[in-house]
Amino acid sequence: MTKEYVLFDLDGTLTDSSEGITRSVQYALDKLGITENDQAMLRRFIGPPLDESFEQFYGLDKETALKAVNYYRERYNDTGIYENVLFDGINALLAGLKEDGYIVALATCKPEIYVPRILDYFNITGYFDVAVGSELEGGKRRHKNQVIDEVFVRLQEYGHSGQNLLKMKEKAIMIGDRKDDILGAKASGIQSMGVRYGFAEENELEKAGADYIVNNVQDIADKLKII
Repeated sequence: MTKEYVLFDLDGTLTDSSEGITRSVQYALDKLGITENDQAMLRRFIGPPLDESFEQFYGLDKETALKAVNYYRERYNDTGIYENVLFDGINALLAGLKEDGYIVALATCKPEIYVPRILDYFNITGYFDVAVGSELEGGKRRHKNQVIDEVFVRLQEYGHSGQNLLKMKEKAIMIGDRKDDILGAKASGIQSMGVRYGFAEENELEKAGADYIVNNVQDIADKLKII
C-alpha cells in the first residue's frame, strides 16, 4: 500500500449526524428569534466551525454568533449528540483498514470534548490510533488544517516519534465530505479523498480540488488499495 496514514472526518463521513446538528441549529436560531425550516440551509452547518457559519449565513456579529453556539450546545450536549447513526459499512471499513495495517486517525472540527462520547457510543474507539477534534472558542485549533497538523503531532508522540513528518504526510490521506476537509488537507500538505454520500453541495468537492472522489463507503477501501 502506498498510503499508511488514513485520516477520517466524522460528521458526514463516518456518521450521519444531520438530525442532531440541524435540530440543534434550529433550537439556537429560535432562541435568537430566527425561524429556519430550510433543511438545505441547516445542513450547511455540518462541517465548518459553528460560530463562523452563524456569522456567514445569518449575518450575526461575533458576540451574537458565540451566543448562538452556546444555545446550540444546550440542546446538542445531551440530546443532539445521540441523534446520529453510522453510515452503512463504516464498521467493516474501519475493521478492514486496521486488519490491513493502516494507521487510522480521526480529524474532526467538532469540539474534542464530544469525540470520546461519540466514538464510544458507536463502539468504534478501538479503531483509531489517535482522535483529534477542535478546541473550544478561544483555542488555537479550530480549522481542519490545524486539526490535521495536530494528528501528526500526536502520532509522533504516541509511537511514531522516529518518523519524518514530511514522509508521514506523503503516505497520508484525509477522507471527508466537505470542502473544509479538502482545503484543510491541501493546507496541511496531504492528499484528500472526498465522499459524495455526505453533506457536500453539488460540485463542492470538485471545486475544492479533491485528489480523489468516491461515491460510497465501499469505494473508500477499493480506492485506497490502488492509490
